Amino acid sequence: MPELPEVETTLRGIQPYLEGRNIRDLLIRDHRLRWPIPDGLSARLQGRLIQRLTRRGKYLLIHLDQGTLIAHLGMSGSFRMIDPEVTPRKHDHYDLLLSDQGCLRFHDPRRFGCLLMAEHHHPLIEHPLLKGLGPEPLSDQFSGDHLYGVSRGRTAAIKSFIMDSRIVVGVGNIYASEALFRAGIHPLRAAGKVSSRRYAQLAEDIQKVLQAAIEQGGTTLRDFVNESGHPGYFKQTLNVYDRAGEPCRQCGQPIRLARIQQRATYWCGRCQH
Repeated sequence: MPELPEVETTLRGIQPYLEGRNIRDLLIRDHRLRWPIPDGLSARLQGRLIQRLTRRGKYLLIHLDQGTLIAHLGMSGSFRMIDPEVTPRKHDHYDLLLSDQGCLRFHDPRRFGCLLMAEHHHPLIEHPLLKGLGPEPLSDQFSGDHLYGVSRGRTAAIKSFIMDSRIVVGVGNIYASEALFRAGIHPLRAAGKVSSRRYAQLAEDIQKVLQAAIEQGGTTLRDFVNESGHPGYFKQTLNVYDRAGEPCRQCGQPIRLARIQQRATYWCGRCQH
């Protein structure tokens, strides 16, 4: 599933091609995404100016002169800038056609992505998909003090805690496992039992892991490709994720595997405690 680095990589890739352009049309081949693409959206977008692109968690926000498009890659989605004359593949669900003949094409085999419209007369922060989200992990609002403060009294496993988008957005399964390894924290440890000192280290490692993944174009495990159709390369540097039974890169002990809330969780029994 594309996580924050994959979404940020996509954002940076398509941003130069969209900002400052007008939308010519929205060509929809299949409305049936996670939520159906709204009827009449194509007509409402014609002629709209794309002012800027931003990201909130795993949502791509395309800010228009009137309203904002909210897009999500889902579990297997990807955007590509492409010649609109190129024959669509299976699962190419919609094209955002631009006035300069550019085309942003959305591909999603599992159809868990979305494309919705937030009206300009409603505060974007109050949209149901965005309301209640925690701070961005690469922002000044995120810190060890934040994690320590909201963790007091929490009995949930630390891995589940940092993956909760109400606590901090965008720390998905891969990067939670990797950050906890770097910080030396066992993923099953209760969030409320982690000290402020260790939370300071964890917050720093979350930021380092995410930034490193962004610089390498994200992680490719199954479906993710960037806007040019190329995979990310962060998988080549993973320490624990998807390495069950392989030797720990630090101590040589076999990497362990368990499931926390039905998610695969990897750690080193010697390096993490």
